[in-house]
Amino acid sequence: MKVLVVGNGGREHALAWKLLQSEQIQQVFCTPGNGGTAVMERCQNLPLRVDDFEGMARFARENDISLVVVGPELPLSLGIADYLRSQNIPVFGPTRAGAQIEASKAWAKALMQEAKMPTAKAVVFADAASAKAYVKAQGAPIVVKADGLAAGKGVTVAQTVEEALAAVEEVFSNSFGMVVIEECLTGEEVSVLALTDGLTIRPLLPAQDHKRIGEGDTGPNTGGMGAYAPAPLLTPQLMQRIEKEVLHNAIAHLRKRKIDYRGVLYAGLMITPQGEPKVLEFNCRFGDPETQAILPLLETPLEELML
Repeated sequence: MKVLVVGNGGREHALAWKLLQSEQIQQVFCTPGNGGTAVMERCQNLPLRVDDFEGMARFARENDISLVVVGPELPLSLGIADYLRSQNIPVFGPTRAGAQIEASKAWAKALMQEAKMPTAKAVVFADAASAKAYVKAQGAPIVVKADGLAAGKGVTVAQTVEEALAAVEEVFSNSFGMVVIEECLTGEEVSVLALTDGLTIRPLLPAQDHKRIGEGDTGPNTGGMGAYAPAPLLTPQLMQRIEKEVLHNAIAHLRKRKIDYRGVLYAGLMITPQGEPKVLEFNCRFGDPETQAILPLLETPLEELML
């Protein structure tokens, strides 16, 4: 079979590399791909943008593509899965409605609260003045989240009120319509990526990534400065709790909202000093850089889990 991978990062290189290890995979195409995928045997880059859905569908039909695997969140939030499914092209990734779980922090927080998941207390604001007044009343440390896609850089963990006020100002100056202000949780962060068909959940090995840009875990968050897996922080007992209280719970409440969620459900979690898991965020796709650490440890052929 032939597979089309959408995206241009290290994550997409890892996906193509893993898919090509299977005897069932004849060839992988990457759009637009990168330098690594360009030199990989049986892998070919295509000069298509990640939002050129019509071009991808045409290529898939003309080249007998059996599966499209979407790496980044942007095309998912724009409805690539909806479009390809309407063209009867198999795709691994949630619909535009499902991708809201990452595309809108406010929408995701409402889902967590509705499902009674363990998560930080939060309030959503649609104007800077109200948000700033709340920050001043609450004090610091406090967390400021832009309500929209920000490539992993839309969250400020403010240690002072002044830093939080500046973050609120930046959110609205960058044309985000809403801001989520959360209590600041302490502990260790961990990522749990799970594959789902909308009913069953198959978690992959947990991973931890390094987010902050500076030495000694300092400075602003980035999209990721490296990762490792498995993360020994998550014991089997904790994983059982996360599967039940977070992953299965999320899928059940997505179904309640009439959302048929298929693809990756990625939970970003904080494990508190007391050993309690708290949901920080959800993502609708394979993590980057977590995927690069997790897939080399996967024994099952990847396409078998996706189809």
